[in-house]
Amino acid sequence: MAGVPPLPAEVLLSKRVQEMVLNGEEPPPLYVCRDGDETEEVSSTLSSIPIIDVSLFSASAPSSKQEEELEQLRSALCSWGCFQAKGHGISSSFLDEIRKVAREFFQQPMEEKKKYVKGVADTEGYGGDPVPEEGQPLDWSDRLFLDVYPEDRRKPKFWPESPASFRDVLEEYTVKMKVFTETVSKAIAKSLSLEENSFLNQFGERGALQARFNYYLRSDRPDLVLGLKPHADGSGYTVILQDDVEGLQILKDEQWFTVPTISDAFLVLMGDQMEIMTNGVFKSPVHRVVTNSERERISVAMFYTPEPNKEIGPEEGLVNEERPKLFKKVKDYADIHWEYYQRGTRALHVAKV
Repeated sequence: MAGVPPLPAEVLLSKRVQEMVLNGEEPPPLYVCRDGDETEEVSSTLSSIPIIDVSLFSASAPSSKQEEELEQLRSALCSWGCFQAKGHGISSSFLDEIRKVAREFFQQPMEEKKKYVKGVADTEGYGGDPVPEEGQPLDWSDRLFLDVYPEDRRKPKFWPESPASFRDVLEEYTVKMKVFTETVSKAIAKSLSLEENSFLNQFGERGALQARFNYYLRSDRPDLVLGLKPHADGSGYTVILQDDVEGLQILKDEQWFTVPTISDAFLVLMGDQMEIMTNGVFKSPVHRVVTNSERERISVAMFYTPEPNKEIGPEEGLVNEERPKLFKKVKDYADIHWEYYQRGTRALHVAKV
């Protein structure tokens, strides 16, 4: 995409993908990131990603079922860097409510949504990504990105007042996600034969949660645009709630695999910081979102990240002669990751020994 002249920042800020779709416009050059002739094979299902019953991890006393599930978890994260989580204790009706308020927000008139618009260089608020560096494409999607935990990091001006239940639903979801990430973090540690609080200690008591509501618009040219360009996450890990429209894909062995949609499951995706903390045992997978020519798609991603200025590094129990230390200790990796993401590259090399 080198050589594509960047659109003026004010144009990018004032015009949303949704407006272009409603107007029947062709994707502007800055959104084009595919060559229109996709030859790579894409699997329609990803049955190899195990479905993990996280309810088994809540029991205090170990059991054979728990041990089996921990082994399944370890296998999934070693091979795919992600898993589908069921048995999390969050009702299907509440998950439907989250999807409902997300859809209602994005389907409001543009004037209502623009009350929460973010600045050109900002990440928080309503809009797309900040303007990337020259030559990097934009995603065919609109988003609402919010800091949700700790509470003192929230910016209420970006929290929608319409739909009326949005704030209460997001507040409740945040509380439930806090419990869920504690359960998952302990299970990940146990799966590696570490003390259960090992990763929770690295995240810190003020480990951050950020919510991103994604609205992937349909496109008449799915061969040219992507809802989300290929990347790996800079979080510790990411918890993704999908709707019933497939589109999220994982890159494995140089092939893209589509993640099945399971209405009452979360996709838990390792980020770069978990790859660092596990000394490379678990990988942070590259993933993307393809567009659909017939249907729009909603998802909600919750990014779980170590607290600011918290130094993280490989767990000592995962460093030995067979696997020497692969990464050094780093602080605020998510910020470093974002700088490289804007350039269309990964940042993990900056943490390598």
